[in-house]
Amino acid sequence: MEVIDIHTHGIGSFDTETASRKQILKIAELHAQNGVGMIIPTIYAAEIDVMRLHVMTVKKAMELQASSEKTSISEAKILGVHLEGPFLNPEMCGALNKNTFIKPSEKALGDLLEDISDVVKIITVAPELDGAIPMIKQITEKGILVSMGHSNATYSEAEAGFYAGARGVTHLFNAMRPFHHREPGLVGFALTNKDIYVEVIADPYHLHQKTLSLIFNVKVNDRIIIVSDSIKETKSSHYAGGITNVHHTLLGGSLTVTEAVKRLVKNGFSEELVMNCVAKNPSDYLGLHLTQ
Repeated sequence: MEVIDIHTHGIGSFDTETASRKQILKIAELHAQNGVGMIIPTIYAAEIDVMRLHVMTVKKAMELQASSEKTSISEAKILGVHLEGPFLNPEMCGALNKNTFIKPSEKALGDLLEDISDVVKIITVAPELDGAIPMIKQITEKGILVSMGHSNATYSEAEAGFYAGARGVTHLFNAMRPFHHREPGLVGFALTNKDIYVEVIADPYHLHQKTLSLIFNVKVNDRIIIVSDSIKETKSSHYAGGITNVHHTLLGGSLTVTEAVKRLVKNGFSEELVMNCVAKNPSDYLGLHLTQ
């Protein structure tokens, strides 16, 4: 079964903040060189017109792949895009530009998705925002997956997002309300709900090794998806302490998903288990129904 990365912003000096379809194809090529067969390029939160430009760039790259015979050999297949925003909570912006976050509304969603909804596979939404619950329903009615993230949601707000149709959680533990014994929040909901999928960044910096063990010990294993959250700096240099900005905020993942698998196996995790987290589980989440 093909290895799939559902959350990658870039790699090796190339990223999705571009109007160049050649740069998107270069991202696909570099992922393929690392053993990744399929990718979902992830678009940064930005002004709607800017996000649409970046989506259109990926769409053109997908069209080029569809007309090329070499794709299966030299490039990871581009399945569509993941929109990380703009309907996110500025309190939990992480490395994203909180000034581009906007309130959920039917009009904003329509403006964002007009003529591009066919390539949008996932949208990350903070479920606690005013208007988020009806918007989650609208997104899922379009056949697009909603992943909850960059969120300060309480447990009940996360649960409401799930019942509205959300089926994933974006990079579990990162850029969300911390778990508290009296208010488990989105983290607690994600760990204990047997149906919701969770993204996990399994590099050495985003999650402590014991936190990774906690996830695999508590969470239903077929709902864990390892993602890279890679950015243009990933693979271009070695960073002690992770890839960060001047404020020491983590900007993105430091490993491809295949490298993350090797690291986890080296640290004692079952190879079959973690391979499912980069192949079968993301395939099931996306509804690809791929076979071994």
